[in-house]
Amino acid sequence: MSVDKWAQWLLVRRDGDSASLRARVATDLAGFREGVLGRADLQPDDVVLDVGCGTGLIGFGALERLGPRGRVVFSDVSDDLLDECRRTAGGDERCSFVPGAAEDLAGVADCSVDVVTMRSVLIYSDRKAAAFAEFFRVLRPGGRLSLFEPINRFAKLRGAALFGVRGTPVDDLLAKVLAAFRNSAEQVQRPMMEFDERDLLDWAVTAGFAAVELDYRAQVEVPAEPVDDWAALQQVAPNPLVPTYGEMIALALTGAERERLDAYMSGRVVPARRTMAVAFLRALRP
Repeated sequence: MSVDKWAQWLLVRRDGDSASLRARVATDLAGFREGVLGRADLQPDDVVLDVGCGTGLIGFGALERLGPRGRVVFSDVSDDLLDECRRTAGGDERCSFVPGAAEDLAGVADCSVDVVTMRSVLIYSDRKAAAFAEFFRVLRPGGRLSLFEPINRFAKLRGAALFGVRGTPVDDLLAKVLAAFRNSAEQVQRPMMEFDERDLLDWAVTAGFAAVELDYRAQVEVPAEPVDDWAALQQVAPNPLVPTYGEMIALALTGAERERLDAYMSGRVVPARRTMAVAFLRALRP
């Protein structure tokens, strides 16, 4: 059964359907989940709206922290991912499911939830300010907003290398693939690059939120997990809107260049360094 691009990426293309890569991703995801939920100040009877719920990373984490009368509303643009969450919920009556985008939560009533959570959703939205207005609308007075977003613009401005790999005999080829990625996907990735942490603060304040706090973390050339499964990595897509690395390599490089890249990257552990920035934001609806 085919699924939409959002579900396909979360279920397969994010980690190339590789157990080892999935374990690496899971470590990062666990930190993001704890960061969002820790800032949400959950109470046992809260109604939590998880916007862009995906496979339920945040929503099911919230459910574990709520009492028997607490509820989680799972919301996503992807019907396939809502179905995935339904299967995971297994009939738990504390769960409900509402289709909708972050900037249009028409299926959620005004002042009906205590907490809005979100992880890596605004990066795909062309109407980020409208999304904050929707969060404000659905929250009850005293309700909390807690979200996480990667600041993708940071890595681009810092000249991050593909896979964080530098100082190798194939740096020229990796740079060529990265340039092809950026050129071919510039328009579809524009929403991911057009904002930073200051914009998140501005949108929250403009929407009417109070007690706005933002925690920002940046890393430049920090040692990271090495590239040690070249075949699996080529099956990975960096986001739901672009080809896999292998597909882009095939488009960007000649046959001889691909052979040289494969010969170097296969069967060895290639050190990598991470350059990235992330932001956690929490706020209160007065």
